[in-house]
Amino acid sequence: MPVHLHAIHTWTPARTYTQEEAAAELEPQFESKRTRRILRHIYRHSGIDRRHIALDRFGSTEAGALFADKGDGRWENPGTGDRNRFFRQVSQQASVELARDTLDAAKGFSASDITHVITASCTGFYNPGPDYHIIRELGLSDAVERFHLGFMGCYAAFPAMRMANTICETNPDAVVMIQCLELCSLHLQLGTDNEEALISGSIFADGAGCALVSARPPEDAATGYRFRSLSSTLTPTGEDSMAWEVGNNGYEIVLSSYVPHILGENIRGTLNPKLKEEGWEVNDVDFWCVHPGGKAILDRIAQAMELPDDALDIARDVLRQNGNMSSATIFFLLAQALEEGKTGNTAAMAFGPGLTVEMAFLDRIGEPG
Repeated sequence: MPVHLHAIHTWTPARTYTQEEAAAELEPQFESKRTRRILRHIYRHSGIDRRHIALDRFGSTEAGALFADKGDGRWENPGTGDRNRFFRQVSQQASVELARDTLDAAKGFSASDITHVITASCTGFYNPGPDYHIIRELGLSDAVERFHLGFMGCYAAFPAMRMANTICETNPDAVVMIQCLELCSLHLQLGTDNEEALISGSIFADGAGCALVSARPPEDAATGYRFRSLSSTLTPTGEDSMAWEVGNNGYEIVLSSYVPHILGENIRGTLNPKLKEEGWEVNDVDFWCVHPGGKAILDRIAQAMELPDDALDIARDVLRQNGNMSSATIFFLLAQALEEGKTGNTAAMAFGPGLTVEMAFLDRIGEPG
């Protein structure tokens, strides 16, 4: 029984920073001239033009502000609790807004159809969480089953889709709402000379993605995807190259500059057997939906798989316009592909701590209205 991904919708905060603006604001937070020089270089070569940020501004003088100005041009380095409270404040409203917009855009679905809600985030936690507020604010049934996938990182949308797919295969009447919401900017690390922290601060941004999963075929004029298969694997090396921990001043990410190299060395051996299971060769893939973890990762994947020059254009465009929004990012790619009329065989993938490689193989369904 085929299961479908419907009504993909995305959200970003209103505030944006260009990379030039972000680098200029951040430079005074670092004492070392060498660190400032490295910071400028990283931001200039990130492959990103601008990012959406949930905070109205950094360096505010208002009482209780996050990253408040200490009075000498330097910003407070907020504690994890303060960052998490801001996550709760923003995410509660944003998650409900996005869920409502997704249902409004979903042809043939209503709030009463939803049987399960799956949420994912690695940038904040509270309970009752966004899943609870979605149910309450949208008037969903009290019997809706809720699941939260926490702290997985950039690949979390894939386990969420796999769970939703399994639910719908088991129960053909199920309708699952998936929502990934990430406020990565809240975990900016200040005053450190650690290049990994500088790199992560230059690429991560805020955003959310939402979709419905159901065994129902799409209505006429609706577009979406049909799941063929979903799978997960680990690269032979890389356990220490990407990691995510709770620190006293926000969540601390280990993001080694060797990650693109590790993925480049392993992606062909990881991906080719999965393609073979679908009866595909590399050339049979019509759309490559590769999570843009960074410009270097996309470059390495394209080189290792010997992809055409334009194969990752949508991934590069999403990175350029939004940065890396962790688990939410894959929905931006899938939505843009539908808008641009990309058809045929779709290979989607994302990467995370481990190094973990998550994959989904899909068929595009429907034509743009």
